[in-house]
Amino acid sequence: MVGLASLDFAAPLAGLLLPLPLLAARLLPPRSGGSGALAVPPSLIAGLDRGGPLTVGARGRAALTWLLWACLVAALAGPRLVLPGAALPASGRDIVLALDLSGSMERIDFALDGRTTSRLAAVKRVGAEFIRRRAGDRVGLVIFADQADVAAAPSFDTRAVARALEEAQIGLVGRSTGIGDGLGLALKRLDALPGPAKVVVLLSDGANNAGQTTPRDVAVLARDLGIRVHTIALGPRDLADADGEQDVVDSEALRDVAATSGGRFFRVRTTEDLAGVADSIDALEGGRDRAPPVPLRRDLWPWPGAVALLSGLALLLTRRAA
Repeated sequence: MVGLASLDFAAPLAGLLLPLPLLAARLLPPRSGGSGALAVPPSLIAGLDRGGPLTVGARGRAALTWLLWACLVAALAGPRLVLPGAALPASGRDIVLALDLSGSMERIDFALDGRTTSRLAAVKRVGAEFIRRRAGDRVGLVIFADQADVAAAPSFDTRAVARALEEAQIGLVGRSTGIGDGLGLALKRLDALPGPAKVVVLLSDGANNAGQTTPRDVAVLARDLGIRVHTIALGPRDLADADGEQDVVDSEALRDVAATSGGRFFRVRTTEDLAGVADSIDALEGGRDRAPPVPLRRDLWPWPGAVALLSGLALLLTRRAA
């Protein structure tokens, strides 16, 4: 629930300057011809130290001068209108999706909206929805094939990360499958973040055949860093029963990565399976609560600043008329 607006000041101690002209008039010695003492406008203190009456013109100029000074002090104090923002659900988790963008992701063996489609299209649909549901968490995207690259740095802007996933294209980082390098880059990005809860969601439809590192070695590193890795094996066939078929998923390697790092392994053969896995991971990494609302501050100092400017112009005109 959004609270009521309130008023505060960026520099409330600036209000102590308000009586400064009176103090200067009372305490400073009279100005001599060559003196460098503070000069107080006569209209500001006319009659205050002698108790004498003020003329109508003098009263007007004194009022304008005081108004000018008061508005300058008010602007310097920095008045702000505080508008509490709506609280977001947040778990305090940092999540990086590591996505296999090898050539086999072009295979047309999944379905969307009653039509057959590529594996990548299904992953984009389900993955983007998952990312958008993580509003309040910091989410990033790493893509990998021959090389690994950060498609979206970890950010609270989950919409931008979801768009980066939707715009990912096969061929950007090659066509082979460097699972170890992709996971390693995801770990590197997460390790640099200060949050206590860090997770990688790794999705692949192949076997590690590129890159400089092995999935097993990087899984051990993830365990040492305290980063859980949930792995998703995508595709209808496994490497263990491929019967010579090319570009099939190495489920055993992905299962080992998840077990070593303390994460969960998921086997996906259809779009419905993939959507169920996304829900399961969302529940595993849930526990989200309402974060404290972020106050939105609107500066109000231009208003007293404008009044001070108008007062100064009016004072200048009255002096010329006098």
